[in-house]
Formats: sequence, structure tokens, C-alpha cells
Amino acid sequence: MTQFAPLLEAYFTDRLTRQRDASPHTIASYRDAFCLLLRFVNEKTGKAPSKLELGDLDASVIGAFLDHLERNRGSSVATRNIRLAALRSFFSYAALSCPEHANLISRVLAIPPKRSERTIVSYLDEAEVDALVRAPDLSTWIGRRDHCLLVVGFGTGFRVSELRRLRCEDVKLGSGAHLWCHGKGRKQRCVPIGKSTAAVLTAWMKECHGEPGDPVFPSRAGGALSRDAIGYLVTKHTSAASENCPSLRAKTVTPHTLRHTRAMTLLLSGTDIATIALWLGHESLDSTGIYLHADMTLKERALARTAPLNSKPGRFRASDKLLTFLDSL
Repeated sequence: MTQFAPLLEAYFTDRLTRQRDASPHTIASYRDAFCLLLRFVNEKTGKAPSKLELGDLDASVIGAFLDHLERNRGSSVATRNIRLAALRSFFSYAALSCPEHANLISRVLAIPPKRSERTIVSYLDEAEVDALVRAPDLSTWIGRRDHCLLVVGFGTGFRVSELRRLRCEDVKLGSGAHLWCHGKGRKQRCVPIGKSTAAVLTAWMKECHGEPGDPVFPSRAGGALSRDAIGYLVTKHTSAASENCPSLRAKTVTPHTLRHTRAMTLLLSGTDIATIALWLGHESLDSTGIYLHADMTLKERALARTAPLNSKPGRFRASDKLLTFLDSL
């Protein structure tokens, strides 16, 4: 076995697990990055992963691998950057153990993350939310579970991982109803819920009769729902809801759309951006700033305040349908 193999094993067992106490999600993400890299190098060179030397993984190989992720695997720029972050973390660790490869390691660490366009977040309006939460069949156990999950998702803005990890002991009903959330980066936060959300959750908790450590939204087998299962049920109920609300057909609705919708609801109600960041569990206000860009109402208010003197505030509207048609050509 070469120097690279034990170094990589030590990186996962010593650096990530023991020293950094990284979360299982982080370890799995970094593991996937190296599995993809080693298979890529094996296909290109024919060398088995256990036979690779650190010198086989220079900056040109890493760059070719990152290009392969985008061009051949269809990975997004964000995914590419996540894989690069895992590789850079390992090479930073390797720099301490392999000073003889300092030149190679420095060139790999110099590979910058790729910039990408920031798209405006998609969220649902009140009619679309109402149509989606009404879509599940309340005459079945699965339908009542899905209905409660959608209501809680819209009411709290939880990430899909946070919905999965929600336990019966995290639900505090009654006066000042709220939910304890075990969020990203091992940060806990307390999120209040409204009366309508509390009523739906109360009825569901009485029906499921879960133990304190049981998931609030269990699968048929009793375990926590997977990310894919939550994504599937959101897609399924969105498709059903689009029959009564056609505007849903023009939107790609994912579990994260529920989170975006909660944030936009808070923003449109006048909640300040710092409070929204605390509500969503954002590390930085920069993460919450994306909702300011998506809010057309705030921009229209700014436009009204800067209207010329002796003019009526508001956006331009053509006075005639024919003129509107001609201007659109």
C-alpha cells in the first residue's frame, strides 16, 4: 500500500472524526468526493486507488476531475465547489504530513472555487400554498401525515434534514407552542408555530402516539422519512394541487420551496432581515439577503418613493391593449 492510502484513511478517522468531530453528513459528502475522484483517476490511468501516490493527484488531475463533474456528470457549479472544498481540506491536512510534496499541494490549494450565477428564489403565493396543503387525502394515514408535514414545513421554514430529524420530544404544544430544531452545523434553535399549525400538529401527534424519541413524520416502517421520500411526496402533491391551481405548473416545487415561502411570508409581513436569519438558522445575513432580491414589493415601494414630482406613483401600464401588444413585439 502506498503513502496516499493510509494518509487518506487517517484524514477520515483522525482529522474529520476525532479532531474536528465532523457530522455524519460532512463525512458522507467528503467520502463521496473522494470516491468520485479515485474512480475518475482509475479510469484515466488504470491504477488501482490503493496503488496511487500523492504525486498522481496534481493540480492538472484535480482540474480535469472538476471539469468531468460538470461536463460528464451534469453537476452544478455549487456541487463542483463542494467537491473541491473536500479535496482542499484533505490537501491542507496532507501538507503537514508530506512536506516533500509542498509544491504539488500548494498548486492544488490554489485552485479557486468557480463563480456561478445567483438565481432568484422561487416561492409560492397564498393561493398556491393553500392548494398544496389541501392536496393530500385526509381519509388515509399517509395523507394526514403528508398534510401535517406540509403545514409544518410552510409554518416553520425547516430544511428537509430538519423535518426528517424532528422528534416527538421536540414538539411543545399548548401555550406558546414551538418546535425545537436540530439544525445545520449542530445549531439548535426554537421556532414558534401559529395556531393553525399547532392545531394540525396536535391532531397528528394524538394519532401517531409516538415515543419521545420517535420521528414526528414516520415512514410506513416506523423510521424517519428519507430525503428522497419527502421530495417525492412534495412533487406528488404539487402535481395533484396543480389541477386546481394551474400556476403551480410553471414552478418547480421542492421541499426547499417550503422554506423559501416561509421566509418570503415573513419578509412581506415586515419582519426585519436579522430576525428572518435567526428564524431560518442562517450563519450569515448574506444567506438571507437572497430573499430581498426576490421581493418585488419592496422594489415597487422604492420606485414609488422616487417617482418624479407631479406624477402618479406606480409602475408604467400601457393605456391600450393594442399598444401593449405592439410594444411586446
